[in-house]
Amino acid sequence: MALRAVVFDFGMVLTDLPDPVAHAELVRITGLPADRFEHLYWVDRHAYDEGKLNGLTFWQKFSADAGLNLGEEAVGELKLWDARMWTTQNPSMVAWQQRLKECGLRTAILSNMGDVVHANITREFAWLKRFDVLVWSYQLGIAKPDPAIYRYTLEKLGTQPEETLFLDDKQVNIEAARALGMKGIVFSTVEQLRTDLITQGLDRELPLPEIG
Repeated sequence: MALRAVVFDFGMVLTDLPDPVAHAELVRITGLPADRFEHLYWVDRHAYDEGKLNGLTFWQKFSADAGLNLGEEAVGELKLWDARMWTTQNPSMVAWQQRLKECGLRTAILSNMGDVVHANITREFAWLKRFDVLVWSYQLGIAKPDPAIYRYTLEKLGTQPEETLFLDDKQVNIEAARALGMKGIVFSTVEQLRTDLITQGLDRELPLPEIG
C-alpha cells in the first residue's frame, strides 16, 4: 500500500540540538553539578509530557527533589530557559516537510511535549501551521510509546498504519509504531535519513530531504 502520510517527532527531528546556552542557564540557576541536574531533569519529564505536571509543578518538584529552595522568580526563569532550550529547528527537515506537502502527502507532528515548551514553539515557528495534524502529548494525557497516541494520530490523519511513515529519534518510540503496522525510521541525521529511505525503497514514493 502506497505511503500517504509522514509523521514527525518534534524534538531532535524537526529541531536541531537543544540550545546549549539555555541548558547552561538552567544549570546555573539551580547551582547543581551538571550530572545531578541532568538526572533530575529527566526523572519527571515523562510525567510532564503526559500532562500530569505542568511547567510550574515540574520545576517545583525538581526544586524539592534537589533539596533547593527556589523562589517564584527562579522557577519562572527555569520555565523560560527550558522552553528556549527546545525552540530550535532543523532547516533541512522543515524544508522537507514542505516538499512532502507539495507532493500531496499528509504530514503530522506527534510529540511528547509539555505546556510551556509548546506555547513557546507555537509563538516562534509559523511553519507548524503547515502540518495537517498536530498531536501534543500533554493535551491528551498520554505519551509515546503508548499505542493510544499513535492510533489517535492515525485517526486524525485518516490513514492506515501501513500508509504512514513515522520518524523519531528514540528506538522505543519507533518500535511502538512498527508494532501497530506503521513504517518507522529512527532519525539521527538528514544524511542517515536519506540512506534509510533509499534502503527501504521509500525514495520511490517520497522526495529525499536535501542536505545543508
